[in-house]
Amino acid sequence: MSFAHHVIWITGASSGIGEALAKEFARAGARLVLSARNVPELERVRAACAPAEVLILPLDLAGRADFPTLAAQVLAHYGRLDVLINNGGLSQRSLALETSLAVHRQLMEVNYFGTVALTQAVLPHLIGQGHGQIVVVSSLVGKFGSPYRSAYAASKHALHGFFDSLRAEIWQTGVGITIICPGFIRTGVSINALTADGSPQRTMDEATARGLAPEKLAREAVRAIARRRQEVYIGGRETLGVYLKRFVPGLFSRVLRRAKVR
Repeated sequence: MSFAHHVIWITGASSGIGEALAKEFARAGARLVLSARNVPELERVRAACAPAEVLILPLDLAGRADFPTLAAQVLAHYGRLDVLINNGGLSQRSLALETSLAVHRQLMEVNYFGTVALTQAVLPHLIGQGHGQIVVVSSLVGKFGSPYRSAYAASKHALHGFFDSLRAEIWQTGVGITIICPGFIRTGVSINALTADGSPQRTMDEATARGLAPEKLAREAVRAIARRRQEVYIGGRETLGVYLKRFVPGLFSRVLRRAKVR
């Protein structure tokens, strides 16, 4: 799984899954572009990726107007881009009935519109060079809904619709699309998740605390990216929900009602 000299751009790289992916790709010999809003944390991750070459590129997924300029900076610095990993995003923990429309809009703005806009900013270059890969870190709730995550699930379902369509449109260009669907991963995602009024939850979900280590997810994700898999589910028993939903939806609904998802 050598990614020697490949240029990998990772959003949401200041912590959690993004940080674990950065370290795993650094070990595989890649040259990195690390993006997020928190520059001091990006610098910390860069130090942990030594001796890999790392470009720090601050990015706010809600600031779509900046994306063409940022993409140009990556190409000016490295002269190429091989893989874009759309990992940055927000989660949610609130009942659908209580969640403000502003929270729905914020989640779609960051998780969906930001990801699509950044992809559109780099796609002409990837198609022009005749190879490359777009990776989307979605979620199992991109495949099925879950209590307390209605807006988050909607934003992830939207990503699947867009990137499945894009894959069918560009299959002859040499550019691949890989969608990574994590289950419960032991990160700060639930701490930062938006509640009904848009404020962060600030607590760790029990299910998240018992989740898979982000380093293990990163190893499996990098293998899937190297093999150019179209879609992969990574986690514990919760990954079985994809197949229950597909083959026995009635049973899946009953199981989901009793599931401890917080």
